[in-house]
Amino acid sequence: MRKIKENRARVVEVGLVAAAPDRPWSAGVGGLIVTVRLTPKGGRDAIEGIECLADGRRVLKARVRAAASDGAANAALIRLMAQAVAIAPREISLVGGATSRIKRLLIRGDVRAALLALERIGGSR
Repeated sequence: MRKIKENRARVVEVGLVAAAPDRPWSAGVGGLIVTVRLTPKGGRDAIEGIECLADGRRVLKARVRAAASDGAANAALIRLMAQAVAIAPREISLVGGATSRIKRLLIRGDVRAALLALERIGGSR
């Protein structure tokens, strides 16, 4: 029972920080949800900062060298995000947009460290 309370407190605490409307991430029940606009066959693997779409949504702009076939670009995106936030790739899963350019990733594990890394990425561009 105590573990559940600790986990809920952590999500609430992260949610207060992560709920900024100008950021493409928010706290979810299982971790941090990040919205990404992916460009496959982009020439290099890179996260290029935050972009505002035509409908007003904010996304993290990323590109990978892998082609969008057989899930190669999605796997490359997960590896890129894991490297950017310094967590293991197994802590990141694709929860939406498997065949779309706009993707939703769930980051589990050390959510606070991931949030700080994302803030550095978003603030540096």
